[in-house]
Amino acid sequence: MAAAPPSTLATDPTTPPRVFSGIQPSGALHLGNYLGALRNWVALQDDADAVYCVVDLHALTLPKEPGEVARGTLDIARILLAIGLDPANVILFAQSHVHQHAELGWLMQTVASYGELSRMTQFKDKSNRSQNFISASLFTYPALQAADILLYDTDVVPVGDDQRQHIELARDVALRFNSRYGETFVVPEHRIPAAGARVMDLQHPENKMSKSVDSPQGTVNLLDTPKEIEKKVKRAVTDNDGEVRFDVDTKPGVSNLLSILAAATDGDPEQLATQYSQYGPLKADVAAALIALVEPIQARLTELDDATVRQVLDDGAERARSIAGPVMERAKVAIGLLV
Repeated sequence: MAAAPPSTLATDPTTPPRVFSGIQPSGALHLGNYLGALRNWVALQDDADAVYCVVDLHALTLPKEPGEVARGTLDIARILLAIGLDPANVILFAQSHVHQHAELGWLMQTVASYGELSRMTQFKDKSNRSQNFISASLFTYPALQAADILLYDTDVVPVGDDQRQHIELARDVALRFNSRYGETFVVPEHRIPAAGARVMDLQHPENKMSKSVDSPQGTVNLLDTPKEIEKKVKRAVTDNDGEVRFDVDTKPGVSNLLSILAAATDGDPEQLATQYSQYGPLKADVAAALIALVEPIQARLTELDDATVRQVLDDGAERARSIAGPVMERAKVAIGLLV
């Protein structure tokens, strides 16, 4: 779509920007989730008005056993608290506890086009892997994701690089809705951290590390033991020439290790490459950096029980509804529903 003038609904420049992001409660959280997005959530909470969501409705796009999503929601929320999210500084809640998400999700389906949804690469990837059953929700959920973002007058969406296409869709449907029905939604921007934004699989460095793809030896989970981390990094795919150089095209495995080390130590992958002449020391340093990264997270997890996590989610949902309700009402009036 053509660019539109800045939204008149944008937040006052003298106030902190509102950020929103969400994560599905499915699979174990891994290094790519943390370095690609979640660490950025923590960094933003002191300087922004942060709203973070466990998107349990999105998890239903693929078949789940009864109770699986509920358990996963508590587990993911516990990890989010363990990595440093502070309920005093952020709103943290479960998507299904705020009914406006599903409600605005339907309105966004009326504004998003079939062509836009069919071009979503994640739909193509997941539908190709789902040989027996492909739900309609797997096709339409980017419209719900757009609703998640727009419900909170979001200025910035901190996400990994793999979500860039979905944020662009959220921007497009917001602009289209505003054009058709009058100024209603703030048009959000995405923010992707420079180092580690796209953490690749240790065994298949041409693919991003993913909790939805079966590659246990190529995925470093946040709950892995030090021995498991050392073993996975030691076996990480490199190449045969032995030269340590940051070059994603010709040396994807080595470049992935350098990118991970850079993200874990706040360094620069190209500069780090000059410090190594062999793969062994590089892998040892990557493993040590990752162990140092996950140990305090794992220690904090032992301090959080289900009752504490549930209370945080309940309080967060109440605060989220106080924001989402007026925005939903604004959208219903704009589109012409009887209110």
